[in-house]
Amino acid sequence: MTPPPYGQPAPAANDKTTLWGVLGIVFAFCCTPLAIVFAILSLLEARKVGKQPTLAFVSFGIIAVLLIVQIIFYSTGGYDSITGN
Repeated sequence: MTPPPYGQPAPAANDKTTLWGVLGIVFAFCCTPLAIVFAILSLLEARKVGKQPTLAFVSFGIIAVLLIVQIIFYSTGGYDSITGN
């Protein structure tokens, strides 16, 4: 596929892999279950179209790190100090 001639806009791409990956990263910080769904969708779409699933792997990595941090935070009583219990 050749790029468009100079001065003409590129055609709009239908890139669901990037969309799902970015949504997975964004929702990893606020809604983990939804982030997992978006990361899986990104991974499946990347495999279907033959692209690299880099954003899906980044999403899974962020989700894993944040889950571990949350587990440590709750198990050490950090949540109790915030709520005052």
